[in-house]
Order: sequence, then C-alpha cells, then structure tokens
Amino acid sequence: MRYPLEVAAVLREVWPPRKALGMRITGTDWVDGGITPEEAGIFAGKLRDIGFDYVCVSSGGVSPAARPAVAPGYQVPLAAAVKKASGIAVQAVGMIVDPHQAKAIVGEGHADCVALARAFLDDPRWAWHAAAALGADAVYPPQYLRARPEYWPGAALTRPAPEHR
Repeated sequence: MRYPLEVAAVLREVWPPRKALGMRITGTDWVDGGITPEEAGIFAGKLRDIGFDYVCVSSGGVSPAARPAVAPGYQVPLAAAVKKASGIAVQAVGMIVDPHQAKAIVGEGHADCVALARAFLDDPRWAWHAAAALGADAVYPPQYLRARPEYWPGAALTRPAPEHR
C-alpha cells in the first residue's frame, strides 16, 4: 500500500483543493489471499487522511481464477464496507442497471453515489429514462429537445418496457 499512497500524497499536493480528487480501488480480488474488503477500507481511510475526497470501489479483474457471483449490484456490499470502515465518500459500481436500484443504494446509505458504465453503453439516454422512471423531469440541452418523448414518436418504440429486456 505504500507506493500508491506515496503517489496519492503527491497528487493531493498538486491537485487544486477546490476540485474533487478520488481513486478507483479494489474492494476484493475474489481469490484466496487477495485483497479483502477490510484491507480496502484501511486503504481508503489512508486516502481520506491524505486528503482524497472519495473512492470508487470496484473488484476483481486481476486473476483468471476470480469467480464473483455477478448479479445486479454485486459490488455494492464492498462499497458499503469500505464506506463504513473508512469514513470517506464512496462511489458504488457493478451491474447497477435500474434507476430505482441506484436510488436505493444511495438512499439506504450503502454509497454516496453510483457510477454507471455498461448501462450507458446500452442506453446513452439512461439518465433521462431514469429521471422519467423516478418521476423527475430531466433538463435536455436545446439540441436534444426534439428527442423528448412528447416530441419524438419513436421514443416508445426504441426502449422496450424493462420486463421485456
């Protein structure tokens, strides 16, 4: 842990304090003898002490022997454990696919925010669809106003209902 913390300290020295600084960390390697959530929590606490603002907790990907039980939200418990152990703001990832799921992760205190990757690859308008599903009105930039559902008749055709996906 020494080397990444030395690099982190240098980054904190040169990065403007008015801008958030975070690091993506591994919550577990999913292999015997690999990084544990407890160790990730200790590391995240040290980053907090250096002055980092948040960590994004991911997992695995370093060993072909890793066998995570991949399911929606499967990495959220890692984020929750790191958040509890470290006191730093935490971003959760890992098959967060549904806006209600994302809202619950933050609302229940498992993480301070969520990050989406494949959800946006699947649906670049995920945020707008999520806002609609949660009863909010998302702001559309002027160049996209013609794509709002009330103006674009194809909106109903381009996204099947969630139960049919």
